[in-house]
Amino acid sequence: MTELRKRIDYTVACVSEFANKYNLTQKAAFQFLYDYKAIEFLKECYDIEHTLSFDDAIEDMERICSKNGGVIS
Repeated sequence: MTELRKRIDYTVACVSEFANKYNLTQKAAFQFLYDYKAIEFLKECYDIEHTLSFDDAIEDMERICSKNGGVIS
């Protein structure tokens, strides 16, 4: 598996976990995470983030979104 494929698969998994946590569609979750810079964060910090649990990654994404004005309840 190529490095790019690993990164894409990881990002898809994180979006899916986020969507499940907040009862969103994957499309809505991706758009929220994209708009509030969490997708960019995952791309930039993949080397560290993929070694953490999905729960930790979700918490990190929530922090990034909140920092950038995104609030979800």
